[in-house]
Amino acid sequence: MSEIHTGACLCGAVRYAVEGPLRPVVVCHCSQCRRQTGHYLAATSVPPERFSLQKDESLRWYRASDTAERGFCSACGSVMFWRPLSGHGISFTPGTLDAPTGLAIEGHIFCADKGDYYDVPREGYQRAGWG
Repeated sequence: MSEIHTGACLCGAVRYAVEGPLRPVVVCHCSQCRRQTGHYLAATSVPPERFSLQKDESLRWYRASDTAERGFCSACGSVMFWRPLSGHGISFTPGTLDAPTGLAIEGHIFCADKGDYYDVPREGYQRAGWG
């Protein structure tokens, strides 16, 4: 049997499950992620066929660009999902996963767009090959 990970928003109105291994966490410093979260966004992902919503009564999607949309709970405000409009995968915030996750941060992306009030560890994104 494959591993199953489950997760939920803060109030529990949105629940999901993913099957199989999760990609290591990538931290995004782009301006959209910073504005949505108030800092930066950490996310893991799976192909869409391994993702299922179990409860979505307050899930809302915001089309953030011409290529992607972001999912959040309209009841408690939890930032939960990011998905390309092409349908190739779904990313989700590892903080919404039920523990233990077994995850670790692998790297950082869009570091040139980071906020001016913090630093990104250079060895983190150089080792991962992202700049």
